[in-house]
Amino acid sequence: MRALWLLIFAGLPLAAPAQSPPPLAEKRPFVVKSAHGERDDPYHWLRDDDPAAKRPEILRQLEAENRHTEAVLAPLRALRERLVQEMAARIRPDESSVPVYERGWWLWRQYEAGVQHPRLMRRRGTPEGPDPAARAEVLLDLPQQAIAQRYYALGQARLSPDGQWLAWTEDVVGRGAHDLYIQNLSTRRLQPERIGGVLEGFAWAADSRHVFYVRQDPVTLHSGAVWRHQRGTPVAADGLVHDEADKTLFVEVRPSVSQRQVLIDIHGSDTAELRAVPADAPLQGARVVFARRAGVRLHAEHAGGRWLLRTNEGTTEFRLVQAPEQDPDRRSAWRTLVPVREGVALGAFQPFDNAIVVEEWAQGRPRVRLLASDGSERRVIEPPEAGMVALGENRDPAAASVQLVLQSLVRPPATVDVQLASGRETLRRQERVPGQDLALYRTQRLWTRARDGAQVPVTLAWRSDRARRDGSAPLLIEAYGAYGDPYAPEFGAHRLSLLDRGFVIAIAHVRGGGELGQAWYEAGRGAHKRHGFEDFVDVADDLVEQRWAAPDKRFGQGASAGGLLLAVVANEAGARFRGLALDVPFVDVLTTMLDPTLPLTANEWGEWGDPREKAAYERLRGWSPYDNIGAREYPAMLVTTALWDSRVQVHEPAKYVARLRAAKTDRNPLLLHVEMQGGHAGAVGRLEQPRHWARQYAFFLDLAGLAGTEAFPAAAAAAALPAPAASAAPPGDTLRSIRLTR
Repeated sequence: MRALWLLIFAGLPLAAPAQSPPPLAEKRPFVVKSAHGERDDPYHWLRDDDPAAKRPEILRQLEAENRHTEAVLAPLRALRERLVQEMAARIRPDESSVPVYERGWWLWRQYEAGVQHPRLMRRRGTPEGPDPAARAEVLLDLPQQAIAQRYYALGQARLSPDGQWLAWTEDVVGRGAHDLYIQNLSTRRLQPERIGGVLEGFAWAADSRHVFYVRQDPVTLHSGAVWRHQRGTPVAADGLVHDEADKTLFVEVRPSVSQRQVLIDIHGSDTAELRAVPADAPLQGARVVFARRAGVRLHAEHAGGRWLLRTNEGTTEFRLVQAPEQDPDRRSAWRTLVPVREGVALGAFQPFDNAIVVEEWAQGRPRVRLLASDGSERRVIEPPEAGMVALGENRDPAAASVQLVLQSLVRPPATVDVQLASGRETLRRQERVPGQDLALYRTQRLWTRARDGAQVPVTLAWRSDRARRDGSAPLLIEAYGAYGDPYAPEFGAHRLSLLDRGFVIAIAHVRGGGELGQAWYEAGRGAHKRHGFEDFVDVADDLVEQRWAAPDKRFGQGASAGGLLLAVVANEAGARFRGLALDVPFVDVLTTMLDPTLPLTANEWGEWGDPREKAAYERLRGWSPYDNIGAREYPAMLVTTALWDSRVQVHEPAKYVARLRAAKTDRNPLLLHVEMQGGHAGAVGRLEQPRHWARQYAFFLDLAGLAGTEAFPAAAAAAALPAPAASAAPPGDTLRSIRLTR
């Protein structure tokens, strides 16, 4: 199977114009020291930890990289613009979110044509629906908030319990440091205090006067101490609620589903603790609800006068447990509602006063189960095709229905209300793609075999009249494989531009993710991290062997920890691939994991390994992408980063490209694009994303010999071909939790 990599690629790569040679970074002697050895790092000078400005010499190098990238891609300018126009045309100019009910208000997000950010809106109503006589109010005008900013990202926005105040967090740099504001919704006046340097999550107390927040640690950035602020008072008078001594753990604050508790989550890769403050007694201290135990992970919620927790205590996988409101940490009082089941991974859950809804991955396929309060099953909702179903936005535990979202790689989100008592479904909204008939697009779930015999799930998408299973199609494989996070088969309208030109797109659900439960995660982290890298290569080989793709037209894309995966693949199996795209890739792993002054380092020793220990040092030294660059041929590569990214700081991709350019022996293009005003998510705003994908997809299309290929409109094709049989109603986008990892 893997002998196919010996095939020689056909076609010529992109080449930079003669007047624009690659910017070769200067080498300066520097030694990275550790207890287990020393390593030379001639590009260490590209690191600058200043949170406000970078040294001029670094900016000059990054700007030179951007100029070089644009010069190399200049022949593709027309293609990139066509792709931007295609992708922009798929965005509904006045799109809005499905309204969700919360304590007397219906809340939604509303865009206007040509605007990057939405307005947050509300209207009075009851759980049955909005009051038709009530006027819609603008809660927060994000276009106005962003008008003077080069970068703008909303963190969270929350109404006070009495509905009279709005608090929100926003980031105007991209570094993940948020400012917290409070506004009187009657007068529209901001409170005089602005709380700077906080994490995005916060919680109101029941009195609508106190707000709990996490003040960002100046070193780790993504954690910190929990503080209590009284509206209208100086920030200097805020009270300390909890300061975590173990700096390897994350700290977050959130309201409970019941709104009766302010919850403080303290968690790491292998332990967790929950503390709480009664929402109606905000001056009380934070009590321990569930104490931390080595090797025990948990996520808990309070609703219906009880505690519910997802935990792996005493099991190899996760189960759902009910605990009493009083003395919840007493194990003899626990009652298992959802036990561990073979082949089923328990995911997120949503408690209601009279029901529980849980997400699951069954044999690598996402689904949702509706349960009665006692855990008895009412209904299982399966996704259509090879798609997914997940919890939507649910804010009121007294609701009679749960909002679910169904989707697949080729079907846009459908939002459905499911009655908790009867299981009856009501379609709230089926998202449409303007100008696009999706009848010709197909998706399929299959299994491939890894070199050690493991069965790796793969989700495929293609357009039936443009790609054939005859070994000729170009293939793009996406992957992540870290933190136990499943790579869900969510719809992305940008992918249609590749599918319309004959690409097959695959998601490789490699080890290190959570698609097959805790064991799948454990098999791809720490000492077993190599499994995820090998899975990606073996999936690519297997798809070629099964004639889903041409052996000389394999491409890969990964972001952050997924970019790390692609960088290892480039070092160890680059000859198998025509081109790779590494977005904000975590590539200088060993050096970063040795330096606890960098954000996320101490928090992630449990994920990658702690190189202060000899065995972990040697393992990381063996695959850390930056340390294993060699004098060999590499595929064409496009690397992206952002100047103010605090999760994968800009010096890592910059150093990586500099060392790779000096070492590699081929003439394939190696390009670095730097968002000079962005963070880990790159440039934000719905109208900016098409430019990112157009750059990447033009790069791939040119390498595949398809730069001159026009997209064949699906609407025209559907008119010319017989319509396929009707399928189940399509699926949708999930409400994501705050992400504290790479």
